[in-house]
Amino acid sequence: MNASSSAPARSILESLLGDSAALAVLTDRKPTVTQQTQAAHDALYSASHPLPPALLHTLAAVVATQQGSSALLGWHLAHVDDRGLFDDLVSGATPAEPLLAALMSYVDTVSVSPALATAEDQHALASAGADPDLVVLIGQLVAFESYLIRLVAGLAALDASTAAAAAAATPGTATAPVTADAPGIAAAPGTAAEVPTPLPDLDRDPHSRGRTGDRSALTATGRSRPTSFTREFLDWEPWLPAPAEDELTEEQIESFASKATTRSVYFRLIARTPGVTLARSTLDNAVFTSKEGLEKGERELAAAVSSKVNDCVYCASVHARKAVQRTHRDEDVDRMLAVELDRDADWVAADVTALAAGQDDRWTVLIETAARLAALVPEFVAEDADRLRRIGLTDLEMVDHIASTAFFGWANRLMLTLGEPYWPETEATA
Repeated sequence: MNASSSAPARSILESLLGDSAALAVLTDRKPTVTQQTQAAHDALYSASHPLPPALLHTLAAVVATQQGSSALLGWHLAHVDDRGLFDDLVSGATPAEPLLAALMSYVDTVSVSPALATAEDQHALASAGADPDLVVLIGQLVAFESYLIRLVAGLAALDASTAAAAAAATPGTATAPVTADAPGIAAAPGTAAEVPTPLPDLDRDPHSRGRTGDRSALTATGRSRPTSFTREFLDWEPWLPAPAEDELTEEQIESFASKATTRSVYFRLIARTPGVTLARSTLDNAVFTSKEGLEKGERELAAAVSSKVNDCVYCASVHARKAVQRTHRDEDVDRMLAVELDRDADWVAADVTALAAGQDDRWTVLIETAARLAALVPEFVAEDADRLRRIGLTDLEMVDHIASTAFFGWANRLMLTLGEPYWPETEATA
């Protein structure tokens, strides 16, 4: 046996980031984050599913294109033998097969405009033949990729910042710039990451384009729905059936046991993909509850900022409340929640940094950099890492800030597209 055949396979993060100092910090100090990122990836692309891996990678490649990740685009296309379907999808073609057409419309909404999702989207999926297990699988795929895109962009920008600082201290050393279409991709000298794949022209119009993001006062079942951001307790109802408590398998129960009881309809629903949900639950705890690193209240702040960028009232209520509990800065958190972002026809925010209006220096940087990372096409680059350093964050704290924001690219998209929030103790009428 030769040395190359016995070498361990590189993880998804190692493949995308190469010899990354930022990834080394994450792997050394928060190993559960890297392990569970890999576990979620494997549960999506290596486990048995109703759709073949090549099709899942094709859908993920479209997401990477929509969210501006050259690195993830190249990764997924490398796992596709024939990119003809991908080329058709990014050019705006509608698949002839009704199920694939419905799934692609759902991918568009979850990726680009999750806050524009409605219960009718689930009816359309069901009419095309998508059962709840398949819908949750596709939702998890798009949401996971949204997390991964932001984690990679953030860590690569941190590497670029580190490399630039080293170059400044060593005359004659140059570093590659971080470009807009490949945010922060492996600018550090000696990095062995994959060469980013150029992003193709994107000519897809999400079917949700032009919907209003204004919130109805009632849910699909007639419960009272919050119409603005709040720190009050909210409940959540699904748009597709979750397994009943007595229908859950042991594997499904275990997939979210560290996060919730079987009374949680949300976790029962996403337990339809137990392998992904187990990794997600463990990753969530590792990002937000580990002792060392960024102050926990500021991790919760990053989650709340992402929720504002993505317009997720439910997630914002939970994590703004936690941010206040840990920082006691209720006025500052409420000020951020009250900012109204200008949005386009796809409900994508134009200037996400407006969320930092009126904050002190530290929170201005934390909020602006989290918002830039949470943007549909992440805007977080080396200069953002520089700003975090200047307010005193260590490399570990910056990695926490990045991971906390990135995780809510995942959480927001599931919560927004599988159901909707309502005020507790209001009765359904439908």
